[in-house]
Amino acid sequence: MDKDFLLKTAKQLKQVSVKTAEDYYQNGEKLIARGNALMLERPDIDSLVGINNINMLKDNNANHVRFIASIFKNFNHEIFVDTVLWVFRAYRSHGFTTNYFAAQLNTWIIVIKEVLPSESFVEAFPYYEWMQINIPLFVKVSDEKLEAPNSFH
Repeated sequence: MDKDFLLKTAKQLKQVSVKTAEDYYQNGEKLIARGNALMLERPDIDSLVGINNINMLKDNNANHVRFIASIFKNFNHEIFVDTVLWVFRAYRSHGFTTNYFAAQLNTWIIVIKEVLPSESFVEAFPYYEWMQINIPLFVKVSDEKLEAPNSFH
């Protein structure tokens, strides 16, 4: 399994409805605030993100919500995969552990279930489930990119 597998499976995700995209966008600040609160309550947060990376975690949460809102509005499986791979590489290079992504996605699932209307949660959940299920593959593919000499991707 490799990036082609990620692209193939991401392409199978169903475009969310206009209502779900709008619900997600309109609740963006609530999603960010709740995501930050839940992550910062974790006793293992420093071991997940590294020392002095709390502000980076908050930035990531805000960027995550903006990115997912744009994906929900105009789904493009290639941009989705490439961006998630970039996030894995970028944040790991700053001291975030691979376990951070599992904790973060578990938190996002809790948050979208709490904040979004149930119909919108049902449509948004497959995106989060797909990211969660594919964490090991994102790690593998992003490791390959980190190790590749002269890599532009």
